[in-house]
Amino acid sequence: MRLFVFGHGYVGQALARRLDSWQVTATARTSEQAAELAALGVTPILTTDRAALAQALRETSAILITAPPGADGCPGLNTLIPALADANAFPDWIGYLSTTGVYGDREGGWVFEDSPLSARSPEAARRVSAERDWLEVGRGMGLTVQIFRLPGIYGPGRSALDRMRAGESRRIAKPGQVFSRIHVDDIASGLAASIARPRAGAAYNLCDDEPAPPQDVTGYAAELLGIPAPPEVAYDEANLPPAARRFYAENKRVSNALAKAELGWRPMYPTYREGLRALGT
Repeated sequence: MRLFVFGHGYVGQALARRLDSWQVTATARTSEQAAELAALGVTPILTTDRAALAQALRETSAILITAPPGADGCPGLNTLIPALADANAFPDWIGYLSTTGVYGDREGGWVFEDSPLSARSPEAARRVSAERDWLEVGRGMGLTVQIFRLPGIYGPGRSALDRMRAGESRRIAKPGQVFSRIHVDDIASGLAASIARPRAGAAYNLCDDEPAPPQDVTGYAAELLGIPAPPEVAYDEANLPPAARRFYAENKRVSNALAKAELGWRPMYPTYREGLRALGT
């Protein structure tokens, strides 16, 4: 079995580890990136080499697209669809990684896969467009496309523990504010569950079971490390940069019930506490 990853980053590597018996091919934009992929045991394909892309896709069972869309749309779609057509290839599964940012702000309310999409930033609006484009192309070409909406991702090297050790943590408190999150290995297990049970046109939220205030996560990380937590700072007094303010402008609780019901998936780390404890050992 072969996995093809467009944008072999943090999540792509986690899925490759999960599918450890599979061969993995991934796109590279430069010869330097190709060398880095080869060092990981991944077969690199330059995005500009359409013939090589087509050949690789003929032998591919599953495709994962992780690269974010730009002003010209999803680079994965723009690159892969012509190559799939050249190859006359119909992989069993295509997964597109999106974001729960497509739901916008719900003032702390719950969102589900059938909730209206109400993106509040240009980046999230591009995700909405990319989701629509992938689903439309999937229907038009008979491809089994699934969408995965992800919240904040953490895991080895990218967690509240790492920020605490680096002295970069702040405990910013905004009344009623919560965020959903997910451990990278739980994303990988959710994607693997979908590969085993593909459903064309499906969209799934992959997240843990407990949306939580960010200051609680920071405080728990400090407790695990046995060091004092940073003092709480009120949101209005935190002097956050514009990007962080946009982040805090969205407040919602994301449901993972559909992925559990349809895929039989359960997060190994149902809350940030289990996830951080595992990372801290």
